[in-house]
Amino acid sequence: MLLKFSTLKFSNKLPPCLDLPGRYFSIAYANTLQLKPETDPTPPYLDDFEAKIRFLTNNLYPDNLIRVLDNTHDMNSAVKIFKWAALQKRFNHTADTYYHVILKLGLAGNIKEMDHLCLNLARDKCVGTEEGLASLIDSFVRHSKLNEAIRVVVNMTLGGYNPSINIFNDLLGALVKEKKDFQHVLFVYKEMVKVGVLPTVDTLNSLLEVLFETNRVEAGLDQFRRMRKKGCSPNVRTFEIVIKGLILNSRVDDAVLILHEMLEIGCQPDLSFFTCTLPLFCQENRLEDGVHLFRLMRALNLVPDSLICRNLIRCLCMNLLLDDASDILEEMIEIGEIPPVDSFVDIVNGFCEGNRYSEAIHFLENNCGNLSSPHKALLGGFCKTGKFFLGKSLLEKMSERGIADCDSWNIFIRWICENMGIDKAYELLGRMIVQSVVPDCGTYAALVVGTCKLNKYEDALELFYYTHSKLWVLDPICYSRLVEGLCRVEKIKEAVEVYYNMSKSGCLLEVTTFNMLIKALCDVRKVDAAVKLRSLAYCSGTSCTSLTYTTIMLALLKSERAKDVLVMLSQMLIWGCTVNLEAYCILIRSMSALNRFRYCALFFKLMLNEGLLPDSETMHDLLYCLSNHFQLHLVLTDIDKIISRREILDSAIFNLLINGLWKEGCKSEARLLLDLMLERGWVPNATTHTLLIGSNVNKVMP
Repeated sequence: MLLKFSTLKFSNKLPPCLDLPGRYFSIAYANTLQLKPETDPTPPYLDDFEAKIRFLTNNLYPDNLIRVLDNTHDMNSAVKIFKWAALQKRFNHTADTYYHVILKLGLAGNIKEMDHLCLNLARDKCVGTEEGLASLIDSFVRHSKLNEAIRVVVNMTLGGYNPSINIFNDLLGALVKEKKDFQHVLFVYKEMVKVGVLPTVDTLNSLLEVLFETNRVEAGLDQFRRMRKKGCSPNVRTFEIVIKGLILNSRVDDAVLILHEMLEIGCQPDLSFFTCTLPLFCQENRLEDGVHLFRLMRALNLVPDSLICRNLIRCLCMNLLLDDASDILEEMIEIGEIPPVDSFVDIVNGFCEGNRYSEAIHFLENNCGNLSSPHKALLGGFCKTGKFFLGKSLLEKMSERGIADCDSWNIFIRWICENMGIDKAYELLGRMIVQSVVPDCGTYAALVVGTCKLNKYEDALELFYYTHSKLWVLDPICYSRLVEGLCRVEKIKEAVEVYYNMSKSGCLLEVTTFNMLIKALCDVRKVDAAVKLRSLAYCSGTSCTSLTYTTIMLALLKSERAKDVLVMLSQMLIWGCTVNLEAYCILIRSMSALNRFRYCALFFKLMLNEGLLPDSETMHDLLYCLSNHFQLHLVLTDIDKIISRREILDSAIFNLLINGLWKEGCKSEARLLLDLMLERGWVPNATTHTLLIGSNVNKVMP
């Protein structure tokens, strides 16, 4: 029975890297082979080649030829010897001689020559050809020459031989393992279907794995559901592949359903299944499913490895189930498994998050005597909650035990800088140096933050220059505090210098600080520098917001560069920022300044459609521009939407509207606006009054 694969489309063509040459040697092999002339100007290893030919002239037997080929390192010489042997009377190549030269060519990447010989082997029907071709595929797979293996499969089928299911399974498995393109796997599967070889569960497992790895989730689920129709029942490896694929494609709920289905049909998980799936559920914080699998593992008397325990402990700690996490840690130690340091850190962090500091101290004393990282985790917890004396005591104990490294001191110094002042920090720094601990980048970052907190920005800048001379990279918070401070004291040039240096180091600036720097540049009319800084932000990974763009756009407008506002709008849209109310107002005012009345009307309509209303100044600029070009009718229907907003339409705007509409021939609309204006108690200006009075006089004249 042939397989149905309706959800996937097969191509009738080989993948580009697998296209076979259009011409092959004929079966009358010896009659068509042509040697290169002996006068070849640059024949490789000429003396060695001639010596081997002389030896084979009187000793031309398959075993001798194979030995000569194996000892011929130059590929061109090996092929010439092989072809020479084919022309000799009373000698016929065997499957073994073909095998050795084809393998040699394939391993060397000589695909074209390999194809010729491989097809001739298949067509010449030598004794042992099928076994030889199968051995070639196996050898190429073992050497990760998978394209070459696929070509042998193609030539094998063209010669009328059907590779076994084991050959196909080995090749498919290797393709999946090597993360080859989906089309390669599909092509091999198609070759298998074409020759009528039925799949096994291993075949379909390889297919499922590549489907999920290439994000073809629905196709993968469809193939999983149709496995039994193809005569295969899913095994534990199948369920492992499907559950893993679903979780990695953010389909965790579906993965849980498949897990329940697996257990309901009595498919027993093995250690590989648990090692793969349990950490994935824990990483998704699916504690209930992770614990369920862990209990099932125990019931099957399977011993969890450190990967499983580490992920389960972390998940338990995230959910503050610290007693359970500690129990698992103790069980690991009892069975001789050395827990990773991360697990100790996770438990300490959990105790700190749950404000269970006495238990954290007890846990450290009993389990982490000489481990630095868990102690640093507790030290960080003390600092976050302002427990100065406990932190100080812990740091002293760490120093006595010789586990207080530079990071340990930095944690405490940073907290002191942020909360107690720079003087105490320098005092602690002195003790640190006495302990023979050399300050590093983190130490100076803390000092920069502490100095900025005291508004001593010049001192902080000197510290920054020192770290820069050491090629140290400070942390984003440190950079942000320094840039903010420099902007506040109007040292804009220095702030930009700091930002350039941190950007080159790939360090990100906080969004609010970056916007502050952009505004500072625009306030001193350095809008070009602000534009360059925005470009640099994307290169370094610093995020820009709508505020970034509106700040620059407003500066461009104030600098009488309204035409550049549209350029900034295009950048704003390209990078996915929202065009907000302020942006629309700036755009309308810019287009009004350029007398681009159609753009004015367009932006006005767009903002109203988004439920945004312009301010009075923007509205005046818009109507003034449209009135000057006799184009108020473009927004007449839109005016009705905001006619009731007194804070937007004042008496000056009413006069502008009435005059403009009257001149454009919209007299009834102008009269309605006049009535509304009078109802609000506003007196028309002289121009409006004269216009309307003159009109009424003309009406009553005979």
